[in-house]
Amino acid sequence: MNVNLELALWTAHPVLELGLAGLMFWRKLHRAFPIFFGYVVFQVVNFAIVFPVYRYGSTQAYFYIYWISAAISLALGFKVIHEIFLDVFRPYHTLKDLGTVLFKWAALVMLMVALVVTAASQGGSESPFTQAVIIGQRCVRVIQCGLILFLLVFSKYLGVSWRQHSFGIALGFGSFASVELIVLAMFSGGLIQPPTLNLINTAAYGLTILTWIAYTAAKGTAREAASIQFTSQRWDQSLGDLRRPTGEDSLIPMFEGMVDRAFSRSPQGSTRREAEDVRLMRPKPVAEKITPLDLPKDLVR
Repeated sequence: MNVNLELALWTAHPVLELGLAGLMFWRKLHRAFPIFFGYVVFQVVNFAIVFPVYRYGSTQAYFYIYWISAAISLALGFKVIHEIFLDVFRPYHTLKDLGTVLFKWAALVMLMVALVVTAASQGGSESPFTQAVIIGQRCVRVIQCGLILFLLVFSKYLGVSWRQHSFGIALGFGSFASVELIVLAMFSGGLIQPPTLNLINTAAYGLTILTWIAYTAAKGTAREAASIQFTSQRWDQSLGDLRRPTGEDSLIPMFEGMVDRAFSRSPQGSTRREAEDVRLMRPKPVAEKITPLDLPKDLVR
């Protein structure tokens, strides 16, 4: 029963994804989220290749095709996270640049962790490539969970609405990642068997596609223009000041001004502190150099 239900849910995925891709193309969202659009199209093409091999091919051929496609899907999923991050921080250029650097380091750390764990577990029944892909998948799932938690906590500071398309994409990935990690923990503890694990993951991914379709079909809202966004603007401006120092003699006043702006609560307070920073950053007049001839004779040594 579980096998037939899982097969039915699996075959429903490409149908839903085709509808999602067509809806994104019709709403012109493929231009705003090209990597996510490519991810959806790849899933459809992947099913068209993997499913016939699963039904009619050999086990060895299915093994290699499945894990190669899983590695490609892993890379695309990580890039989608970066794309969502860039869309959320679009008004804040300095924060966006910082996020890009952090994502590059995160990708490097993920690769190193996958290689180290794979090398340390060579005695297992799985191949090194399979172990690396599994570890990479779990790392990406953790990042996806962190992304949706980040948006839930900081959405009001960034002016991100829960009805924005980028939030819907992150919600789908984060929900599926949470379910998958919980199911894997239950499987590791011996609470469920592999057929149940596969069924839950397949159903959860189907609900994820439905979430994306609902957000794509709905009219996306503009970024909220709340006063709380001044906090994010101060963060962005402070990071910009770090990248462009004004001079060697103004380092301490510059940091004092950045701290004042970061903790100020209103744009008026921020303006007053910026004026104070400008006053502090002005070079002080240098006293005229006094020569021995100008000193009293009793002070000359």
